[in-house]
Amino acid sequence: MGIFDTVTDVMEGSTQRAPGNAGDDGSEGSYWCDDCGVRVRDVDVDAEGLDRDADGTPECPDCGESMRFERASGTGCAC
Repeated sequence: MGIFDTVTDVMEGSTQRAPGNAGDDGSEGSYWCDDCGVRVRDVDVDAEGLDRDADGTPECPDCGESMRFERASGTGCAC
């Protein structure tokens, strides 16, 4: 049943498992723009030179709106 096992593994891996070793670069999540759907990992905010609003929250590089922080957690996380 080689092909069946392969298909099953692919289907499970796409939504139910986090990567085995994502590394430890200090990331705690990502900033998300609700208006245009842009996502920037928290460790990349300063590297990309994003502007920040009065509260220190990064502004979206596409539309300029404040971004919302999403903490990385569990499986299926977009982070």
